[in-house]
Amino acid sequence: MFLPSIDSTIINFDRALRVISGQARASRQNPARQCLDQDLSEAEQKHSAGLMRVNHVGEICAQALYDSQAVFSKSNEVKQQFARSSIEEEDHLAWTAERLQQLNSHTSVFNPLWYAGAYACGLIAGRCGDAVSLGFVVETEKQVEAHLASHLEKLPLQDAKSRAIVEQMRVDEIAHGAAADALGATNLPTPVKILMQGMAKVMTTAAYHL
Repeated sequence: MFLPSIDSTIINFDRALRVISGQARASRQNPARQCLDQDLSEAEQKHSAGLMRVNHVGEICAQALYDSQAVFSKSNEVKQQFARSSIEEEDHLAWTAERLQQLNSHTSVFNPLWYAGAYACGLIAGRCGDAVSLGFVVETEKQVEAHLASHLEKLPLQDAKSRAIVEQMRVDEIAHGAAADALGATNLPTPVKILMQGMAKVMTTAAYHL
């Protein structure tokens, strides 16, 4: 039976602390950097912050999922893909955190809980084998892409900075799903997809406010 090494456990624990404490660093330039600040009403600013907090939570979960799914993977190619995607997801984490600061808001108070829950889900998916684990990525990214597309409709039109970040995130998520599919992802059963949607609904509703 394959078990994670002590070294990998320590590394993952260290990454978890950095992610939860907000120490993410972007490897790419923030796509909102070239966008001009536009005046937002108090209600618009609060709404944008709520949506960006939800997106930040999504990236907290993404870090947990990719790290945990790699634990049981026996394929170096799959592990490398998880690592590449995780780097881009960390960009998203840093960008959304920066935007929340600009909006004079905060990250979710439940970040440790979101991370722990996502990590547990990733371990379960990873333990089921690479095909199922990759299928989990495909379905997750499909749901996230749809979620980000809805945010582009909900964000204030003049909030160009948030919109630029969300659009680049959407492009990256589509690519991550396509890469996982190309590596041999299996299609998840419908009940599992519905369960994932239900869990996402709980997370997004709570994170919007807290």
